[in-house]
Amino acid sequence: MNRVSGLSAQISARILLVMVVAIVFAVVPASARTQEASSTTVADQSTGTAQTTGTAQSSGTTQSTQMPPPASAQDQDKTAQDKDKKDQKKDDKNDPNNPKNDRIFLVIPNYGTVEHPTANVPPLTVKQKFKTGAEDAFDTYSIPLAGIVAAISQAKNDDPAWGQGWGAYGKRYAATYADTVIGSFLTTGVYPSLLHQDPRYFRKGTGGFRNRSWYALTKLFVTRTDAGKPQFNYSGFVGNATAAAISLTYHTKQERNFSSFAGDYATQIAIDAFANQLKEFWPDIRHKFHKNK
Repeated sequence: MNRVSGLSAQISARILLVMVVAIVFAVVPASARTQEASSTTVADQSTGTAQTTGTAQSSGTTQSTQMPPPASAQDQDKTAQDKDKKDQKKDDKNDPNNPKNDRIFLVIPNYGTVEHPTANVPPLTVKQKFKTGAEDAFDTYSIPLAGIVAAISQAKNDDPAWGQGWGAYGKRYAATYADTVIGSFLTTGVYPSLLHQDPRYFRKGTGGFRNRSWYALTKLFVTRTDAGKPQFNYSGFVGNATAAAISLTYHTKQERNFSSFAGDYATQIAIDAFANQLKEFWPDIRHKFHKNK
């Protein structure tokens, strides 16, 4: 009973840590984005004025210029294909069903959320699944976040055989970041590709708080296949178990036991459950935030 209580306390402490770090990091990005938006507005106004003046001055010269010879059919086809590729990239970037630049609390990466599940969303290719895993693993904030978690781990003297000092901190930092990278690729790229499952979270988006919160909890266990059918989330559970097992190989011998494995595995499952709640309700919070501006 004491071991179970201790494990529960450890999981709760780690989840609380992630929340606190996310809120702290949200302050700086929010301020920076506000200043950037103001600067962009002024720059756009100046650019528009300059372009209008330049167009008026050069209109006479353009009219007197000899028209170029008509392009060949091959050149026209190539131009059309290039335009289609650019339009496709623009559509992918601005896809409202899967926003690429959205961040929960302006910090936590949110690359794998489908905000409008009623839309006809095509399945991800293997390349897209691994790309999503890479975006999550190598996100801008993953590096400093790993540094903060490693610092707290050093303060608690986790893996005591590593000792203290900069060398020990480097080992804890490397282990923390490795956990992030391995976990992201296994649960988003490797297993979803092998099992033909979709690693994204499809929001419910409508209904009361309890109904949507329960839906988010069930999505921890039930995911969507590439064919659009519900299926047990093997990718999440097996992927996290594999990541926890691999993690034991680069920790000290004293930490290579079932207790450490169970603690890391349960912590990651609990974090995934909490993340689903954030993914479900964050668009509502974001909407209210922009509405009150």
